[in-house]
Amino acid sequence: MSEPLPQTIPHAAAAAAARWGEAPALLERGETWSFNTLWAQCRRAAAAFHAQGVRSGDRVAIWAPNCREWVVAAVGAQTLGAAIIPLNTRLKGKEAGDILRRTKARLLVTAPGFLDIDYPALLADEDLPALEGMIILRAFAPSREALGSREDAKTRRVEWDAFLESGSGAYSNLIDDALARLSADDLSDIMFTSGTTGVPKGVMMTYGRVLPQVQVWIGNTGLSEGERYLIANPFFHSFGMKVGWVACLIAGAVMVPMPQFDVPQAIRHISEDGINFMPGPPTIFQMLLSEKEKSGFDSSSLRGGTTGAATVPPSLIDRIRDELGMTDIITAYGMTECVNITSCRPGDPADWIANTCGAAIPGNEVIIAGESGQELPRGETGEIRVRGQGVMLGYLDDPAATAEAIDAEGWLHTGDVGTMDEQGYVRITDRMKDLYISGGFNVYPAEVEKLLASHPAIAMVAVVGVADERMGEVGKAFIVLRPDAQADEAGLIAWSRDNMANYKVPRSFAFVDDLPKNASGKVLKTELRG
Repeated sequence: MSEPLPQTIPHAAAAAAARWGEAPALLERGETWSFNTLWAQCRRAAAAFHAQGVRSGDRVAIWAPNCREWVVAAVGAQTLGAAIIPLNTRLKGKEAGDILRRTKARLLVTAPGFLDIDYPALLADEDLPALEGMIILRAFAPSREALGSREDAKTRRVEWDAFLESGSGAYSNLIDDALARLSADDLSDIMFTSGTTGVPKGVMMTYGRVLPQVQVWIGNTGLSEGERYLIANPFFHSFGMKVGWVACLIAGAVMVPMPQFDVPQAIRHISEDGINFMPGPPTIFQMLLSEKEKSGFDSSSLRGGTTGAATVPPSLIDRIRDELGMTDIITAYGMTECVNITSCRPGDPADWIANTCGAAIPGNEVIIAGESGQELPRGETGEIRVRGQGVMLGYLDDPAATAEAIDAEGWLHTGDVGTMDEQGYVRITDRMKDLYISGGFNVYPAEVEKLLASHPAIAMVAVVGVADERMGEVGKAFIVLRPDAQADEAGLIAWSRDNMANYKVPRSFAFVDDLPKNASGKVLKTELRG
């Protein structure tokens, strides 16, 4: 790119407006916003956040599906120097409440009504001393009457339009001054990931770690000015936010957000809105190919996309290229702690794209490490480690976990096991941690075990991932009941659905007298997996 890389995400939004002006920036609900309109809305939100008391160093949480207000809220809060706290829309009240308390979030932007979930109601029993108010997104909010019927809530609530109106006034100089004070070293966001301890960890990222990674990703994918990018990956995830709408701001591409992936809706977007770029796991492309065979929908606008790090048959890559027209399909590998670790390049052979997650991107070093941390020869199996500009600042309020994840030489220990070939391309072969992936979501058994352990009938529990044809992997819980306690599988599944995100809910429960342990008392999950 000839233009200099903006220092921060708000600077990127301002630069996009200055560079592309009235060109389309966002397409949603039948409306098209220009880059000028988008930046103007972000400035309005910044003024409103200031009127609500948000200042540099504060935290603003967003618990909502993909939509334009998500982007406006994020950029608006960040413009004032606040870090955003994206919350997974599948979390339950206890899970979200824990994150809100730990981050001391002052405001929550949320969307009651999405998937018929009343997010504020989920927090009704949570003690949130730092939370001063909730901003309700109109696109998903219930009626004003329903909103008003909950005025007994602990925190004040305001609808989105009224929130924006609260910032009306001569705030231009204030916003310009705040923008001038922002730098690449400021905290951009704190995204939460789970650890093997069972306690979700807040990954702290600065703009200087995020934007260079996004720029490299843009170069590898070829995302360019005016291209329409269908963003179904959730904004609360790095894939939907950082290499989603933030990438659009830098590349000049058009954001087309989807609250959740739906095949008919995706096809309508592709056919009617002329989508050029879309990412997704292999299953999404398999579904689109199946519909293409049935209906022959128009996919001529499609050019490129990414498949993630999953291993897929090379024949599927060929079909995506030949039948959907996505000639620039690639795979990449990243994690919350480092957005973009490795990537394939456009034009790579189908078997490289299908069976590897690419080579280290510029700015990163990647090695396969042995048990003592030494770099292993090509072809040998060990832990994938990365060092470079995109590695996180650290975990929120957890120096011990940070030191465990990032060693003294700056290497981030990914916990993933893999190999590297002579070309530097990485293959992920296993996971050192107990993490399993269910329907595209990372699930950490220790976190599920901690939640299940609060059930009054459960004395001990161990959760493992088991193969599932549809979801890839699902959880299986091994339960030791307390003396004289009673419980059955159906009841525990129902309880789990009330107390944890649905992708974390074990799909089966086995009742055992004891759990297999080694001499030190550690549960032998290898025996449970059988």
